Amino acid sequence: MATDARPKPRLGGERAAAEYPWERPLGARTLRDGETEFRTWAPRAGTVAVRLPSGEHPLEPAGYGVYETVAPAGPGVDYWFVLDGRALADPCSRWQPEGLRGPSRVFSPPEPVARFRPPPAEDLVLYELHIGTFTPEGTFAAAIRELPALAELGVSAIEIMPVAEFPGRHGWGYDGVYLSAAQSAYGGPHELVRLVAAAHEVGLAVILDVVYNHVGASGTAALEAFGPYFTAKYQTPWGRAINYDDSDCDPVREWVLQSAEGWVRDFGIDGLRLDAIHAIFDASAEHIVAALARRVHRVDRRALVIAESGLNDPKVMRERERGGYGCDAEWADDFHHALRTLITDERDGYYAEFGRVAQLAKAFHRPHVHDGSFSRFRRKRFGAPADDVPPERFIVFSQNHDQVGNRAFGDRLPERARPLAALCTLLSPFVPMLFMGEEYGEPAPFQFFSDHIDVEIAEATREGRRNEFAAFAQFREDVPDPQHPGTFARSKLTRQGNAALARLYRELLQVRLELPWGDADAIEFDEAERWLRVRRGEYELVCNFASQAQRIRCAGGAIRLATCPHPPIGDGRVELAPCSGALIEP
Repeated sequence: MATDARPKPRLGGERAAAEYPWERPLGARTLRDGETEFRTWAPRAGTVAVRLPSGEHPLEPAGYGVYETVAPAGPGVDYWFVLDGRALADPCSRWQPEGLRGPSRVFSPPEPVARFRPPPAEDLVLYELHIGTFTPEGTFAAAIRELPALAELGVSAIEIMPVAEFPGRHGWGYDGVYLSAAQSAYGGPHELVRLVAAAHEVGLAVILDVVYNHVGASGTAALEAFGPYFTAKYQTPWGRAINYDDSDCDPVREWVLQSAEGWVRDFGIDGLRLDAIHAIFDASAEHIVAALARRVHRVDRRALVIAESGLNDPKVMRERERGGYGCDAEWADDFHHALRTLITDERDGYYAEFGRVAQLAKAFHRPHVHDGSFSRFRRKRFGAPADDVPPERFIVFSQNHDQVGNRAFGDRLPERARPLAALCTLLSPFVPMLFMGEEYGEPAPFQFFSDHIDVEIAEATREGRRNEFAAFAQFREDVPDPQHPGTFARSKLTRQGNAALARLYRELLQVRLELPWGDADAIEFDEAERWLRVRRGEYELVCNFASQAQRIRCAGGAIRLATCPHPPIGDGRVELAPCSGALIEP
């Protein structure tokens, strides 16, 4: 076993300045003259070697359970770490060409180019997409051809669902195991580099969804053979938590932090979306999310760190100097819930406590509808006010992978509700996000699909999916089998849709640029009549959530655009059809 004695630095340069050996780059790092440095943390092993085509090369202890060596190997060479005779993939692998159970492959990032300059917050429009269903081929390379159309539409950044190597050939990606390896079935790391470069060429930034709250169950045994990557102190909805604050946590933290840095530094990624940080447990002096934001911003101060947080806690976005995590933005689920329940009248499950116009009015000011108020669903007071957080740091949406795909049948918003949902989302004071296909009314669902390589995990996924919808009355019939190939095939975009809806999205994205940035100037509503009016500068957003047409007061005298044909306006009122809205100008 490695000793805990602090080693003397063996290597020169910047890496020699690291105080602890796990702070130097882990994994495989190409050097000059056809050599690669291999470093791994394996405190549970007695002997460690790297297996190459040329044979096995022993790694020497560097202290604290870290082993290292330099061996003859260039880019594209396959390797295994061998722990006490057992061959395993590298936890810090950048490339798994044969999937989870195959060897790792040495990846040499391309020469760095000038950093892309993402658009300012007032011009940011995100577009969430899933590589596997975005095109018939389902690859990084195939996605490239669709990018110019997104840029021409008015999108300024694509947000890619997770691509860290996960089981099988298709899945959502939230059960990834090798955090730094671009999914082999999508084309691997070189094709991801190409996709990012192509996006930048047409003016699109690239945000990558990353999962640092758990790893897929198919990989836990392999990681545990190296060291205590998990802790029994906490439990997540998906199993044991990653070890961020228990004994021997420092190299685990570094495993995650180096992964986050690498996506930005080596692939040119412009930002990271952190999945479900409320399921990350860390009592360290510096929370891992704060450490990650700090390290990513050190690589590129303009890179965005976006949190998915079920906390409704503004500390996620507050500056480090004020005790915050320093994230640049967060997803705002409450805005979605408040909007969806008004335009669909759904009330099951966590939607049960939404459905009042007052809640959407509140969300138009700041999306934390629960900001310290009592949540009946949670049976406790929840959240905190976020008035000190500017509106451009909230990401809002009427559809996303969760709110579509986590429905039993992956069905999208009802057709009648789509235009008003788009109006409210794209003309809100916040940063809007579209989910792939919504901009033209994609008819295909986005269902929950997986391709687990372990029979037990596959069956547990099926059973868990059936049990998930007990609180939703309309979902009591059998849900699609996530392991059936047809579930994945049904979720592919058809690119067929509604021409009128497509025109509306294009107009909304154009007019959005005319609205003044910042807080809404005034927000008014009537609960009984179910209308909402939001003033933004000289414009008014007027919405009718009632089931009948009604005349609603407005200050302007002309329709800039509307979701219903030719709404009459005059005498200080506009007549709107049921579930419709309009943007009024002077």
